[in-house]
Amino acid sequence: MSSQDILKNASTLASYNVLLQVMFRVLTFLLNAFTLRFVSRELIGVVNVRLPLGVVWAALLSCVWLWLLEVPDADTVPYYSPAVVLFALAGVQELLAEPLWVLAQAHMFVQLKVVAESLAMIAKCSITVVLVMFAREWGLYIFSAAHLVYTGFLVLCYAVYFIRFLGSKEAAKKNFPLQHVRDLLPCRPLVDWTLARLTWSFFKQSFLKQILTEGERYVMTFLNVLSFGDQGVYDIVNNLGSMVARFIFLPIEESFYIFFAKVLERGRSVKSQKQEEVAIAAEVLERLLKLVLVIGLIITVFGYAYSHLALDIYGGSLLSSGAGPSLLRCYSCYVLLLAVNGVTECFVFAAMSQKEVDKYNLVMLALSVSFLFLSYMLTWWAGGVGFILANCLNMGLRILHSLLYINRYFQFSQWKPLRGLLPSPLVLLALAVSGVVTAISEAVFCCDSGWLLRLVHIGVGAVCLLGVLGAVLLTETQLIQFVRTQLLPQYRKKRT
Repeated sequence: MSSQDILKNASTLASYNVLLQVMFRVLTFLLNAFTLRFVSRELIGVVNVRLPLGVVWAALLSCVWLWLLEVPDADTVPYYSPAVVLFALAGVQELLAEPLWVLAQAHMFVQLKVVAESLAMIAKCSITVVLVMFAREWGLYIFSAAHLVYTGFLVLCYAVYFIRFLGSKEAAKKNFPLQHVRDLLPCRPLVDWTLARLTWSFFKQSFLKQILTEGERYVMTFLNVLSFGDQGVYDIVNNLGSMVARFIFLPIEESFYIFFAKVLERGRSVKSQKQEEVAIAAEVLERLLKLVLVIGLIITVFGYAYSHLALDIYGGSLLSSGAGPSLLRCYSCYVLLLAVNGVTECFVFAAMSQKEVDKYNLVMLALSVSFLFLSYMLTWWAGGVGFILANCLNMGLRILHSLLYINRYFQFSQWKPLRGLLPSPLVLLALAVSGVVTAISEAVFCCDSGWLLRLVHIGVGAVCLLGVLGAVLLTETQLIQFVRTQLLPQYRKKRT
């Protein structure tokens, strides 16, 4: 498969992943807005507690959650103990689908992922709405049962697809490496030690990334630095603030990691690889950096002036009073760092050799320890905002490491993909003006003077956003061309 074909497939995967994530986040957004009217914020806080899972971990940590950690009041959060067991079973059940998900992702089975996750999410939302409406007294049973249904649908969809696909004419046409269902099961030799060592390196890296990504949740859970009610508000704001990161940045990162991994030869210098493929990789990296940077800057600028209004519309005074708006404003800045880090790390992880991956694991270990310490200290100082500040510091260090690696990688070549981090002066000017204007608009029109003035505030933001988008269209022509030809399916079909 040529590098252009790989780019086409990766772009298709990214496009459909974005659409899938948009659908998921819209459903989740509506579901959360609905349930916030019926359940307490303490219940939401308990539901969003993070439980790392595997068969052994599920049993061990279920005991920790049941007997060692603080158990919430039974009147406020009913059925806590059986719900913990059901969440653990759901996690183990989801692990059954993980190998099939990896196989589908590696071979870019776009439609399978869309169908499986769409059906699973629709089933989960339906169960949640029905139980919240007609069995509200079930408490945590509602959310644990819904999650169990979600993971069950995932396993069922992937299993049915591969049972039908393996050995079929379509599989033979695609030269699929597996022929029968039994090929998915362990066989002799049980372990390929070369792959095992590389897998172990990535496992350690993934474990540390999990701490860096979800570490604040574990600090909340084990050190009890926030009450369940404050955790509930933090989780709702975190989910709302991360919507764009999840449905735009994450699909781009996942899909283009596959592209970079297939085009570049891991652990080899630029000069020792095919120059045409390196050129394509460098160009794609530059365009992706520019794309996520522009989106991230827009979110940061407009997030400041519209956080209070968004939370008031979404959850009423439960979210818009207190620390909620400050949390979302800080998270808007964090989204910019998330955007840049996602693209830089997907390139770095695709280009690193096993030795470099092992070396980076030591860096991740140091970052994990410092992050957990910072999370604990900053939370005592600034409450929930401290978690976001710790995440910003951690993400900034990860970005710095990736930028240094990319700079060394292309140091002696003609390509300079880090130029993608330099927006045009007109775009920066438009963003700066928009930030000032929308901040003044919030102070004058929002958010306690009725819906008419709120609509005026929204209108001011819409005009400013159009100005920023106009500046992008006028000055970032190469970026617009990349988006049209690679990320938008209708233009890509015309080009083909």
